[in-house]
Amino acid sequence: MPEGDTVLQAARRLHDALAGKVLTRSDFRVPRYATVDLTGHTVLDVTPRGKHLLARVEGGLTVHSHLRMDGSWKVFAPGQRWSGGPAHQIRAVLATADRTAVGYRLPVLEILRTADEQRAVGHLGPDLLGPDWDPVRALDNLRADPARPIGEALLDQRNLAGIGNVYKSELCFLLGVTPWLTVGDLPADRAARLPALARELLEANRDRPVRRTTGLRGHNLFVYGRAPRPCLRCGTSVRVADQGDGSRERPTYWCPTCQAGPAPRTGGPGGARTRHRSAHRGSR
Repeated sequence: MPEGDTVLQAARRLHDALAGKVLTRSDFRVPRYATVDLTGHTVLDVTPRGKHLLARVEGGLTVHSHLRMDGSWKVFAPGQRWSGGPAHQIRAVLATADRTAVGYRLPVLEILRTADEQRAVGHLGPDLLGPDWDPVRALDNLRADPARPIGEALLDQRNLAGIGNVYKSELCFLLGVTPWLTVGDLPADRAARLPALARELLEANRDRPVRRTTGLRGHNLFVYGRAPRPCLRCGTSVRVADQGDGSRERPTYWCPTCQAGPAPRTGGPGGARTRHRSAHRGSR
C-alpha cells in the first residue's frame, strides 16, 4: 500500500531512470491529455510530496500523479517485458533511450505548469520525509479539531503528509490508544511524542523493501493485517474494523487490550463496521 516511504522510493526509481535525459516517448492514456506529447523534452527531476509524485520537465511542465491504494510506476530496460498489470491499466508511458517508466492504475494523473504545482499539493501539511517537515506545525494541525478520532486525523494529509492506513494503525498501537480516541482525549505526553514517532517510523523504512515497525524477527508489523492473530505483546486477538467519515471507510487494526480508548461504533452515519473475516481482506 503506497504511503510516504514507498512513494519516496518510487520517486527515487523514476528520478534515477529519467532525470537529466531526453524523452524519446510520452504516452498519456487519459482522455484529457491523450494529445500531449513531451517527446524531445528533458526530465529535470522527480520529487515526492507526501503521497504525490511530481515529475518536472523542461519547458515549465510537471507530470503530477498520485498512487492512492494500488497505483504504481514501474521502470523497465529496453526489451524487458512490462509486468505491472494488463495493458488496459496503463495510464502513462515516459521513455528515454535506456529506460521506460510505465504508470499503472494511476487514479490521479495530470499535466500542469510547474509554477502551478501548489494547486495540486499546496493543501498538504508538513511532509514527514520532506524538507518542510515541522513537528510543531503538524501537532498544531492535528489539535485544531479535538473532537476528531485520531485515526481519521492522521490520514488527513492536510495535517501531516505521508501517513496511510498501515502507519495509522501502527502509530496508534505504539501510542497505546485506539484509532477512535479523539485527538482532544489523547494524553499530552503521547501527543507530544506523536510527530517524532511518525517521522521515526517513515525514516526507518525509507530505504527498506519491506516495511517494518516492530524490530522483532519474523514479525514486520504489530497490528496491521494481523487480525485475528494474537497481539505480539499480550496475546489478545487483534481486531479489524472499518473507520472513516462515512465517505470512505478504511480497514483499521488494533489490540483491545494494549490500546486504551473507545471501540468502534457500529452502524449509523460515520460509524465503523466491525469486520468478521480474515484480516487479509484489509491488506489490499
